[in-house]
Amino acid sequence: MQRKRYAPGRTGSTARTAVVLALGLGLGAGLTACSAGTPADDIAVDAKAGPAVPVAPPGRYRTLFEPCGAVPQASLKDLLPGAAALPDAERDKAYRGVAAVTYDTDRRVGCTWKADTPDISHRLSLDIERVVSYDAAVSDDDRAQEVYVRKQLAAGIPVPPTAPPTPTGTATGTPSATGAPTTTATPPGKPTTTGTPPASGAPATGTTATGPTPTSTGLEPRVLDGLGEVAYIDDVLGTAGANSHQRVVSVVFRTSNVIVTVSYREQTAGSTEAPDSAELQEKARNLARQLAERLEE
Repeated sequence: MQRKRYAPGRTGSTARTAVVLALGLGLGAGLTACSAGTPADDIAVDAKAGPAVPVAPPGRYRTLFEPCGAVPQASLKDLLPGAAALPDAERDKAYRGVAAVTYDTDRRVGCTWKADTPDISHRLSLDIERVVSYDAAVSDDDRAQEVYVRKQLAAGIPVPPTAPPTPTGTATGTPSATGAPTTTATPPGKPTTTGTPPASGAPATGTTATGPTPTSTGLEPRVLDGLGEVAYIDDVLGTAGANSHQRVVSVVFRTSNVIVTVSYREQTAGSTEAPDSAELQEKARNLARQLAERLEE
């Protein structure tokens, strides 16, 4: 039988070409399949992302007013009675005040005034802070309230409890389908009461004592009404020497995302009598009301 002549290189080249073409077609088909599947994968991821979180509203205030010019001169004459006896240049300087050093006047400003005489000295300071929340889920007002509450607690003044929500459960004593009484639903955040009565002489849990205490004068540190959205007043009496007394009255209030602190100090020298609390509180509260009105302009 006659054998077919072998031609070197032709059969091998043809086989290699076929293999390369097959690999190319397979790779192209794989890339096409991957490209076609990408949109479907993206849609699956987006579907699992969930609804967008709502952004909390910004605060009412974007800037702050200039503090040293915010107090009328008539008020400064009343708050700094010793300035009237000073020479003209020193009196004008006392009424101008000294601005606090801050690095962002849109976030925090302040001013200080003082007038000294040999027997008595007065110092008035004003601090205004604009609170900004950097959490999209927390509003500026809510963040400012957190800052305000910390100040109030630091002054030793308890925060008044908020009114509990109206229960939505079945009224106490109403029989259920099984014949057992159904108790009232406990509002969130409110401790569950038990049937154990309080000890003899102790007030029941959740009740508020009524009437003034034996030592109450009505001038103690307390929460104030009708000033901003929330407000309190602090009153601290101390000594500054053997025959010297000083009293510092602070009024703090919040309006939206701005917190204002008015601090008024009187210090006496060579007198056994302490500065009058009622007078200092009235002057500090009057100035705080003026500043609250300024914020409403």
